[in-house]
Amino acid sequence: MSDIGNDQPAIEAPTDEQPKSAPSDRAERGPLDESEANAVRPYVDLGGVKILPRPELQLRLEVEEGSKRVVAVGLDYAGSTLQVQPFAAPRNSGLWHEIRQQIIDQIHKQGGTTKVVVGNFGPEVLAEIPVAAGQPGSNRLARFVGVDGPRWFLRGVIAGEGATNPEAAAKIEDLFRSIVVVRGTTPMPPRDLIPLHMPATGPVVDNG
Repeated sequence: MSDIGNDQPAIEAPTDEQPKSAPSDRAERGPLDESEANAVRPYVDLGGVKILPRPELQLRLEVEEGSKRVVAVGLDYAGSTLQVQPFAAPRNSGLWHEIRQQIIDQIHKQGGTTKVVVGNFGPEVLAEIPVAAGQPGSNRLARFVGVDGPRWFLRGVIAGEGATNPEAAAKIEDLFRSIVVVRGTTPMPPRDLIPLHMPATGPVVDNG
């Protein structure tokens, strides 16, 4: 699995309710709920998310080695990587405030540094994460973004050119916007990963 994915902390229950964090135009420009998406567009169905194909977009699924469960979707595009994970969420309160702090705490424990800035999706975490302990200059840059939707939360991790180059960032943010989240009607505890699966077209699978 992607080492960025392995750095993610488990999502724990928050101590208090927080308002949802999302762009004001989320329902029009995305990330979209399945009920908001154009049903005739040729999405790739990955279960909890649908991805709109585009030229030069490479898709992979990240699989937990022990359980063989798909735990994240990796997208390589325009010199950047975007890892996405959809989670069940409360109907009226948001998860990003609490999850953002968990990410910050975890990166600091790894010896990395973080800065919270306001981007096009709202608050995001800019992080320098050590790749190898004790090796100066071996940090990687990543942007952690999150959007609270209706009964779901979508987390994204941007690395590569999209973490530092404004032109590349605009392209990878547009890709994140185009994602459709499929929450489904099955009851799920908030913070549980919405199930993901391989599409009929069969992308490359990353077993870590």
